Amino acid sequence: MATPTRTLPREGRMPGFDGATGWLNSEPLTPAALRGRVVLVDFWTFTCINWLRTLPYLRAWAEAYRDDGLVVLGVHTPEFSVERDVDSVRRAVHGYGISYPVAVDSDHAIWNAFANRYWPALYVVDADGYIRHHRFGEGDYEGSERVVQQLLAEAGGASTDRGLVSVDGEGAEAPADWDHLETGETYLGYLRTGGFASPRGAAPDQRREYTLPARMQRNHWALSGDWTLGEEAVALEAAGGRIAYRFHARDLHLVMGPAVRGETVRFRVLLDGRPPGGAAGTDVDDQGNGVATEHRLYQLIRQPYPITDRQFEIEFFDPGVEARVFTFG
Repeated sequence: MATPTRTLPREGRMPGFDGATGWLNSEPLTPAALRGRVVLVDFWTFTCINWLRTLPYLRAWAEAYRDDGLVVLGVHTPEFSVERDVDSVRRAVHGYGISYPVAVDSDHAIWNAFANRYWPALYVVDADGYIRHHRFGEGDYEGSERVVQQLLAEAGGASTDRGLVSVDGEGAEAPADWDHLETGETYLGYLRTGGFASPRGAAPDQRREYTLPARMQRNHWALSGDWTLGEEAVALEAAGGRIAYRFHARDLHLVMGPAVRGETVRFRVLLDGRPPGGAAGTDVDDQGNGVATEHRLYQLIRQPYPITDRQFEIEFFDPGVEARVFTFG
């Protein structure tokens, strides 16, 4: 039995991609060149954990429906200044196994043309060039895939009675444990941060020696060592600096990287003052040791059950790291 179709309003024509500052995996694409194909436009940025958890579906849809007429088209629009660099985007595309076309939108021109405000954001466009569905944020993968099937069927492609893709995200791409997620995304730059707990508070744009408090409350973070607190990141000025966070979640990630391309920063993470062992994330060993080699999201903790309040610490053995945001899952 065919899956019942939905009423899908026309939300306007798909804007063009003239503002792209570059293209990866493709020559430049235009709405005219895509006419007759169903297009799934995905807005992303490579440090975003919410986008990473959608990526297994995007790869699977691109593969499963390519011969039926679907084009998955990524639009990489940066959130942080380090994400504007096209070489960094190229490394992310390669590292995450993205084979579909990617428009590099470093100046937010395509973002603005779509009036988009979210990472990730999906727009599904029919064969006549009209946006018929959108989804902001994670989730409802079945709904989005059914829309793709329906529009492909309308265009003479895939049948609506076929099954759905099956994915199994690994590492940071695995679904969040929403039932135990009680700590939210926390930016470390002073423009958007909150819950900063170091004694004496923050000194924006000033180099200062920070210390950790004697006790930390849940969802608070603090610095120890020689740091400069900037608009979008904290920068370590001397080896031995630490960041601590009291959190409640299965997974802890940190977006960070060396301030100077080509350098590396060694670090070690602790959980409640001990090596993480079986709670180590994919970017550290069971003793908590890791190396930051580039700006990206590092998965540092994936703890086994039960999930309780835990205190995380990361110590850097080299100066020059920039840390931007904690995310959880």
